[in-house]
Amino acid sequence: MKLFDKIPNPREIRRKLGLNQQEFWSRIGVTQSGGSRYESGRNMPKPVRELLRLVHVEQIDLAKVRREDFEIVEYLKETHPDLYKSLRKAVRARLDTQGEAEGTVAEA
Repeated sequence: MKLFDKIPNPREIRRKLGLNQQEFWSRIGVTQSGGSRYESGRNMPKPVRELLRLVHVEQIDLAKVRREDFEIVEYLKETHPDLYKSLRKAVRARLDTQGEAEGTVAEA
């Protein structure tokens, strides 16, 4: 899912995570009633869509992210692009391996 992509069905994402509306929507600063409206088809503002994507799709804990983290990433991209690409590739491989392992456990 790309930055600011339309969220096709937030209710489906919420149900897959096993969360009720209060738990799901409060994690991104939306009231239960506001979330209910989005689940019923009301247009979701871009900032809300992006928060939903980051927190519930990408599983990023926003409480742990700091401005400095973004600055470090940008610095690394600019000054050492080969290292950045190598690290990004290693992280993706690790995530793929973890996903495969979790899938195996879920099937057992």
